[in-house]
Amino acid sequence: MMAEGLLRILVSLLAVAVCSAASVPHPISDSHRSAALDVFVPVDGSYKSLEEAYEALKALEILGIDKKSDLSSAACENVVKVLASPSSSSLKDVFYALTVNGILKCKSGEDVPKDIVSRLQAGAKDAKLLLDFYYSVRGLVLVKEQFSGTDLILGDAEVIFRSVKALSHSDGKWRYSSNNPESSTFAAGLAFETLAGVISLAPSEIDQSLIQTLKTGILKLFDSIQKYDDGTFYFDGSEGPISTTASVIRGLKSFAASESTGLNLPGDKIVGLAKFFLGVGIPGDAKDFFNQIDALACLEDNRFSVPLILSLPSTIISLTKKEPLKVKVSTALGSKAPALSVKLAEALNSKGSTVINNQELKFDADSATYFLDSFPKNFDIGKYTFVFEVLLDESANEKAYITEAQTKVPIAATGAISIENAEIAVLDSDVGSVVESQKKLDLTKDGAVSLSANHLQKLRLSFQLTTPLGLVFKPHQAFLKLKHESQVEHIFLVKTSGKKAELVLDFLGLVEKLYYLSGKYEIQLTIGDASMENSLLSNIGHIELELPERPEKAALPPLQPTDPYARYGPKAEISHIFRVPEKLPAKQLSLVFLGLIVLPFIGFLIGLTRLGVNIKSFPSSVGAATSALLFHGGIGAVLLLYVLFWVKLDLFTTLKALSLLGVFLLFVGHRTLSGLAAASNKLKSA
Repeated sequence: MMAEGLLRILVSLLAVAVCSAASVPHPISDSHRSAALDVFVPVDGSYKSLEEAYEALKALEILGIDKKSDLSSAACENVVKVLASPSSSSLKDVFYALTVNGILKCKSGEDVPKDIVSRLQAGAKDAKLLLDFYYSVRGLVLVKEQFSGTDLILGDAEVIFRSVKALSHSDGKWRYSSNNPESSTFAAGLAFETLAGVISLAPSEIDQSLIQTLKTGILKLFDSIQKYDDGTFYFDGSEGPISTTASVIRGLKSFAASESTGLNLPGDKIVGLAKFFLGVGIPGDAKDFFNQIDALACLEDNRFSVPLILSLPSTIISLTKKEPLKVKVSTALGSKAPALSVKLAEALNSKGSTVINNQELKFDADSATYFLDSFPKNFDIGKYTFVFEVLLDESANEKAYITEAQTKVPIAATGAISIENAEIAVLDSDVGSVVESQKKLDLTKDGAVSLSANHLQKLRLSFQLTTPLGLVFKPHQAFLKLKHESQVEHIFLVKTSGKKAELVLDFLGLVEKLYYLSGKYEIQLTIGDASMENSLLSNIGHIELELPERPEKAALPPLQPTDPYARYGPKAEISHIFRVPEKLPAKQLSLVFLGLIVLPFIGFLIGLTRLGVNIKSFPSSVGAATSALLFHGGIGAVLLLYVLFWVKLDLFTTLKALSLLGVFLLFVGHRTLSGLAAASNKLKSA
């Protein structure tokens, strides 16, 4: 049981080592699409609010999952309800009703809903808070997009632009209101979207100095961006890094899409933002899931630059299987990349030495994969850092797409390790000579080595590990375990020195650790490493140890844990000897006694005939006759009860029934005797 636990620990540690080498972001895949169906689950066919409905519908639409028919009924009902009476709804509800309407097309046409436009224009004119500006202006933009033939303009566009700009801060962040001195990066994203909407709705061009000032603020905002060592960038704030970064990206996309604006953003940070969202994995929260997918969609479709992501299907290369190195380049959502080339600039080993230099990868058009199918002769197992460069083939693409200058990817090369010169021996403690003959071991399979030693001797285990290139291999983990027959275990670390891994156990110094337990010890060796494909758990054999008697004050061996489920297992069979039945008399004797019991009843019947019994005195009136019949019937019932008691009833049941029949007989018997007495008195008086 402990051996299985040690193996589980070993496998877990190796898995962690391998996974740490595989922390490379991958584009959105089918796993996201499958998870989206579990994250965006409506309650009873609908969502709690229009905001939740929009986020679910938008995320599913981006992922290419068609759920509109399942959700349109309840969502459209709420949309029509809000848009039918915008004056009685909040600006937020009107805005999200329009966002849902843009996806489900609940309400459309050429006629502009004047009451909705009036509500939103009044909201933009009277707004004091950033969120009111946002809902009003972005709502008007949605009306313009959804209703054909609409030519909406914002008459006070420049005034509104200046009012929103007044909420900006010198560091590129924005405030939610003029009364709140605290600035927010999340609010900056809302402000960018709002101002982009003002520009698109303005009847004339906005003052370019205002737009230039806004661009300068955007660049200042990028000065406060956070960074990880792997080139990942993100914006942080009280709303959380995912929501904050997504808000900024949405704002940048909207602002860049507005007319007469052009953003020159740092390309490495745009790629880093995409890597941040891809590195999140699959969020379990619906809000984070929406922000992740929506932000990546904005990075995929914008007017400043589309980041390209380099990913590897596997960061583990098996030298035994001679697997090629495969690389894919795509957009963050997994769309096809333009024509380009991928070059392995260099591959560095754990010591920092270059083993591969300037190797261009081949391209497989069918799988859209770049691959390196051969490695140099000095490429051995171990951990490497591969440095890739992605070069766009056409210069025109450089304006629309952006890549990292260099992408560093940790790679683990694995292979089969040769195990040679494995042997175990018992040594004399003084001179180190071999007492028993050395045992050669084949660690690839369990052995049956049998050794014996006392506390004045030593146990030596040694072996050599070499890589496919014949170099000395030092495993990450090598343990020797001694397991006593009482289930007490002891684990020792096998160290590698020079070309040989060796462990010497001096039993004289280990008697206290072994709790002075003499007897049989099983010997087990465990060797494992993330680069070792043939990690092993080998049962070598056993050794009989003769140790001194335990001193009175010496520590006792620990109690071994018991299996908590053992008590639910099968129990020992219970053997029960029943009492031997008593010997019964002969059948003929039983029949004789039965006849003797029946004989008095026959004599009783004969006596009745001899006495001339008759029913001449049986009552003739209806009432007296009924009582007499019930009385005789009750006596018969008592006789029948005796028979049932003999056959099946117990005493308590019989007594209960007899008590009821006794009360009944007392009543009807009294009536019968009274009737007979009255009849007798009439005869005497006559």
